[in-house]
Amino acid sequence: MTPRRFFLASGALLGTGLLLTRHARADLPAPLSAEERALHALNRLTYGPRRQDLQDIAAQGAEVWLERFLGEQLQPERLPTPAALQTRLAGLELLTLSPNELLHRERALRQARRTQRRSEAQAEARSEGQVMPERAALRELQRQAGVARLLRAREQPAQLVEVLTEFWFNHFNVFAGKAPVGLLVADYEQRAIRPHVLGRFRDMLGATARHPAMLIYLDNARNAAAGRPGTRGGLNENYARELMELHTLGVDGGYTQQDVTELARVLTGWGLDARAIAAGTPGDGFRFDPRRHDTGGKTWLGRRIAPAGQAEGEQALDLLARHPATARHLAHRFAQALVADQPPPALVQRLADDFLRSDGDLHQLTRTLLRSEEFWQRGTVRAKFKTPWRYLVSSLRALDLPADAPQPLLAGLAQAGQPLYGAASPEGYKTTAEAWRNAEALTQRVQLAASLGARSTLAPEELAPLLGGPPGPATRQVLAGQPPARQRALLLASPDFLMY
Repeated sequence: MTPRRFFLASGALLGTGLLLTRHARADLPAPLSAEERALHALNRLTYGPRRQDLQDIAAQGAEVWLERFLGEQLQPERLPTPAALQTRLAGLELLTLSPNELLHRERALRQARRTQRRSEAQAEARSEGQVMPERAALRELQRQAGVARLLRAREQPAQLVEVLTEFWFNHFNVFAGKAPVGLLVADYEQRAIRPHVLGRFRDMLGATARHPAMLIYLDNARNAAAGRPGTRGGLNENYARELMELHTLGVDGGYTQQDVTELARVLTGWGLDARAIAAGTPGDGFRFDPRRHDTGGKTWLGRRIAPAGQAEGEQALDLLARHPATARHLAHRFAQALVADQPPPALVQRLADDFLRSDGDLHQLTRTLLRSEEFWQRGTVRAKFKTPWRYLVSSLRALDLPADAPQPLLAGLAQAGQPLYGAASPEGYKTTAEAWRNAEALTQRVQLAASLGARSTLAPEELAPLLGGPPGPATRQVLAGQPPARQRALLLASPDFLMY
C-alpha cells in the first residue's frame, strides 16, 4: 500500500467509524458486563490498557480485578514506583532543583547575556550561530520537564494520579513559553499539583498561588500597591481575575470588576524571594513583601477585609475554596473531563454537593464520581475523544513501546497542537472533542500511527483487543491483506482507538 493509499484507507476508516460512534449507543441500553466495565476503567482512569492488563483481567476475573484496581488507584501509596522508572527520574537534574536554584540559574544566564552583548568578540561568535553553554544547559533542563511527564504517564502504576495530575495542572495552567516559567513547570507540577490531586482543594489552591511559576505567569509577582516607596509597577489584576474566573468561582460566579480590583489589592506583596534567588540557596521561591502590600481596607464579594498582611490573601483563598460557585464550577469541569463533554447535570450537582460537604476533599470527589451510575453507563463508554497527549501515551502503552527516545515523541505532540506545558491561555487545553476532532488533527494521528506501527513488533491480533473488542466490519475490510506494520497503524488510526 502506498502512503497515499494508506492515508485514504485511514480516512475511510475514520469517517465510517466516527459515524458509527456517534449513532450506535442509543440502541445499546443494556448494562455493561464486568469485562466492559474493566476495560472502561482502563480507558478512562489510566492512559490506556496494556496487554498485561488484559491478561490480569482474564486470570483474576473481571469483577475481582476491577475491585482491586479501583482500590489501588484510590490508594496510590499501595502502588510503588518501579525501580527502572525511579532510576530514570532520578537522572533528571531538573527534578532535584528547587525554584530558588532554577531562578538563580536563569538570572545568571541573563546577566551573562548582558555581558556578552558588550563584548565585540562574543557578538561575532553569535553571528556565526554559536549558543552559550549556559543557555544550552537551561534548554536541556526545560526539555527534562516533558520527559518526566511522559515517563510517568507511560510507566507509573498509579495511573489515576497521572490522569488527575494532568487535569489539575490544566485547571491551574501555567505556560512554559513565558520565561522563566519553562524552568519551573516540572517543580510546579511536582510540588503544587501532584501531592494534592487526592488531597484538599484548598491546599492545592494555596500551593499554586504561592508557586513562582504562577506568580510569574499571571504577573502577581509584579502586583504592588500603587505609589508605594521603593516599589516598581503598581496594581496588577491578572492573577486576581483568573483566580476567580478559572480557578474557583467560574465566569458566572457572581463577582464584578470591582471584586477583581479588590482581590488584586488583597494579593499585593505576594511575590518572589529575591534575596534567596540571588544567592541560589534552596527554597520554594515565595516571599510576602509587606512593603509592596496595600495596607488599606478592602471590600470584596460583599465582605470587609481588614488589614492583615499576607493573612488577607489566605482569608480570600479560604473563602474561594469553600464557595458554592467554586463547587459548581469544579464539579462541571471534573465531570466533563472524566465522564462526558456534556456532563449530566444531576451528576454535576451531586459532585458539587459532596465537594461542599467534604470541605473540598478531592479524594471524596473522585470516589463519588467513580461510584456514580453515570460513569458506568453504556453511553459513557468511548464517549470521549482523545487529545493528542492521551493518544500518544495510549499508543505507547498499547504497543508496549518504551519511551527511550522521548524527544521525537514530544516534538510530534507539538506538531499535533498540544505541546506539553504549551497552552498559552490560562484556560489550558480543552478536553472536549470539538477542540480536537478536525481534519488536520486526524492527519497528524495517522502519521504518528504509521510511525509507531512500524516500530512495534506486536501482532495485530494482540493489539485489536486493546481497542475494546474485535474490529468491526469496516475495520476488518480495510485491514484485509495488509502487512502487520500497516495493520497496526490502521488499528491505531481507527475510531475504536481514537475514542476512550
